[in-house]
Order: sequence, then structure tokens, then C-alpha cells
Amino acid sequence: MRLILYTTLGCHLCEQVEEMLCHLQASFPHRLDKQDIADDDELLAAYATEIPVLLRVDIDMEMAWPFTIDQLAQFLSLPEDA
Repeated sequence: MRLILYTTLGCHLCEQVEEMLCHLQASFPHRLDKQDIADDDELLAAYATEIPVLLRVDIDMEMAWPFTIDQLAQFLSLPEDA
């Protein structure tokens, strides 16, 4: 599955999400792409106060901080037709 992490430089919460995803990689194989919101005015307007936000591309669903590793695992386990 492909995930996009909306982030920006120096976001320590984003680093925490990356660590959680590393722990879940074996159970939920994924490819993580990072998108810096500072590079896009629309993304900056949408996510400036929301990051980290994780987009699951296959189901076009987002998960915004705060969340636990268990909530993240539930998000990753959603079926493709969710």
C-alpha cells in the first residue's frame, strides 16, 4: 500500500509517525512518500495546523494527528473498499 505523510522540516511528531510505521512495516507492508507542505501553497493552507497527516492512497482516506500505534494499525488494516 502507498502512504503519503504530509510533513515539514523539523516536525518531531512526523518523525514519531515514521517510527510507528517502521514498527508496523512487517504486518502492513507499505511504501511511504513524504510531502513537505511548505512546497505547495494549497497543502500549506490545508495542513498547516494539522500535520502530521497520513494519506492512504488506495482508499483515499486521511488520518490526522494525534493517534496511537494501535489506531494507526487499525487504519492500515482497513479493507481497500472502505
